[in-house]
Amino acid sequence: MSLKRFKYLLLFICLLSAFFSFGQEQQKITVKYSGSTSSSPDIKDGALIFLRDKSKQVHFIHKGADLFCDKAIYYEDQDFIEAFSNVEMKQGDSINMVAKYLEYSGKSQLAIARGDVVLTEPQSVLKTDTLYFDRIKQQAYYNTKGTVERDTSGTITSQIGRYYMNASKYQFIQDVVLVNPDYTLNTERLDFFTENGFAYLFGPSTIVGETSKIYSERGFYDTNNNIGHFQRNAKIDYDNRTIEGDSLYFDRTKRFASATNNITVTDTLNKSIVKGHYAEVWRAKDSMYITKRALAITVQERDSVYIHADTLMVTGKPENRITRAFYNAKLYKSDMAGKADSIHVNHKEGLTQLINLSKFSSGDAFAIKRKPVLWNIGNQMTGDTIHLISNPKTEQLDSLKVFENAFLINRDTISEDGYNQIKGLRLIGLFENNELYNVDIIKNAETIRYLRNDDGELIGIQKSKSGSINVQIIDKAIDEVRFINQIDGNIFPESEFPKNARKLRGFDWRGDEQLLSVDDLFKDDPPLDLPVIRGLDDYVPPEAFIDDNVTERIEEAGKDTPEKENKAARNLPKKTEVKPLKSAIKKADSTKIKPLNQIIKKEGQ
Repeated sequence: MSLKRFKYLLLFICLLSAFFSFGQEQQKITVKYSGSTSSSPDIKDGALIFLRDKSKQVHFIHKGADLFCDKAIYYEDQDFIEAFSNVEMKQGDSINMVAKYLEYSGKSQLAIARGDVVLTEPQSVLKTDTLYFDRIKQQAYYNTKGTVERDTSGTITSQIGRYYMNASKYQFIQDVVLVNPDYTLNTERLDFFTENGFAYLFGPSTIVGETSKIYSERGFYDTNNNIGHFQRNAKIDYDNRTIEGDSLYFDRTKRFASATNNITVTDTLNKSIVKGHYAEVWRAKDSMYITKRALAITVQERDSVYIHADTLMVTGKPENRITRAFYNAKLYKSDMAGKADSIHVNHKEGLTQLINLSKFSSGDAFAIKRKPVLWNIGNQMTGDTIHLISNPKTEQLDSLKVFENAFLINRDTISEDGYNQIKGLRLIGLFENNELYNVDIIKNAETIRYLRNDDGELIGIQKSKSGSINVQIIDKAIDEVRFINQIDGNIFPESEFPKNARKLRGFDWRGDEQLLSVDDLFKDDPPLDLPVIRGLDDYVPPEAFIDDNVTERIEEAGKDTPEKENKAARNLPKKTEVKPLKSAIKKADSTKIKPLNQIIKKEGQ
C-alpha cells in the first residue's frame, strides 16, 4: 500500500470515529420541554433545575424513553437526572411507570423509582415502594414487597420480584401468594408468564379452592384454563378424599384429576384406600378408575378387606358406592379369600359378587382359572357366580350364595388325598362371627364324606345323592349332614372304595391358589412396567440484578468525573439472601408401616 493511500485510510478512520463519537454524544438525556430552567448555589456540581409551568410538565427524552415530572435536577457532566413529583416514565407504547421520585443515569441506563411506584404493561400492573429498572436488559426488580395485578389470573404478591420485559415473565421469590376468585395459591418461588398465564411453582406450594386443596413441591399451573401438573410429594384433597402420586394432573373446570406411578387414594369418609400406578378421578360423577396393580382396601376395625385386580372402578356417591374389579380379580381378608374374573361390590347393600364373565366359555384354556372360588376356614367353594352378603354396619359376614355348579370341598386333614365334597346346583351358606356354620346344597346334591370317630380313626367313606343336603359345621369341621329327599347312599370301607371314584364329577381342588396373605394378591401378576416420568425442570436461581455487566456500566458512568461522587452507583439494591427450598413434609421412617386404620385416622384429622 502506498503512503498516500495509507494517509487517506487513516483520515477516513478518524472521521468515522469522530462521527460515532458525535452520535454517542447525541444520546445524552435531552430536555424537550421545561417551564423554567435555572441554576442554584444550593445545588452542587453545577446542576440545572427544571420546573413545570401551568400547562405542561417537564419533559425529557433518552433513547426511546420519555420522562415527565413537575421538577427535575439534571447533572449534565454525569448525564444523571433526579425527577420529583408526579413522575412518569414511558418506554414505547407498552411500558409505563409512575412514581413520586425517580433517579436515572443516561450512561448506565439504570432507573430507580420510589414512592407508590406503578409499572404498567399490556398484561399486568406492578405496584411496589421501590423499583429498579435496567433499560439495557429490560428488567425491573423490587425487594420491598410488591403486588402484580392481572385481570384473568388475580393478584400476586411477593417479597422479591423481577420482571423480564422481553419474555413477559415475572419471577417471584419468598412468601408468594396468588389470589384468584376461585382459589388462592401459596408458594416460595413462582415464575409467571403474563401473555399465556403459565405459572411454574417451586418449593412447598398449595392451591386452595372452595372444595379442594392441592399440595406439591414442583408444579405447573395454567391460570387461564385452570389446568395443572404437579410432582414431588404431590397430593390433591377434596370431599374427604386424598389423591397422592409421583405425578398428578388436575383440570379444575372439568373437575378431573389423573395420577401416575405410586398412587394412593384415601377416602376418610368411607374408610377406604385405593392403590395403583395409573388413576383417573371424575369428581362430578364421584367416580374413579385405577389400573396397574390396582388394590382397594376397605379399612375395618377388626379385619380390613383387600381387593386386587388389573383394573378397579369406584363409582357413585358414598351412600350408593359401587366397586368393580375386573381381569384376574382377587379378594383377601384374614378369614376369607377369593378369586374370580371380576368382583362387583355394592357397599350400601353389603353385597360382594364374584363373577366369571359369560364371554369366557368353558372351551377357554383359562376358564377354570377364572371360575370364581372362595376359601373360608378350610372350606373351598366354587361356582359360576358367588355372592357374599355382609352387614355394612357390623362389618360381619351374613350369608353366602353360590349359583350354578356349586361345589364345597374340605380337605380331610388326616389322609393324604382325601377330600370331603358336596356339590349341587346352588349353595346357600350362613355365617356367625365370620365363620361358616350352616350350608344348604339345593337340587341334584351329591356328597363324598370321610367319616371318623372321636379318635380320628376312619370309619368309612360315605357317598350319597339326594334332592338337597344340609350341612352343620362346628369348629371348622363338618359335624352333621342331613339328606333331604335322598335318592341313594352308602358307606364304604376305605379298601372297598375305588380311588378313581373318590372325587365327584367337576372336582377342582385349588388349594395351591389360596391367598394366605396380602402379598399373595400379587404373586402371579406379570412384571410391572412403569413409565419413566421425566419431571418438571428444577428451579434455576436468577442471576443477580446488579451483575458484572451492570457493575461495569456503573463504573464506566463515573470515569469522566473521577473527582466527583458517581451518582449512577448510589442507592443500588443490596444483595438479598434467599433461603434454599425445603420440603414441608417430614420424611417418615421407611422401615415402619403404619396400620391402615391409623392412616385413615391421621388423614381424617
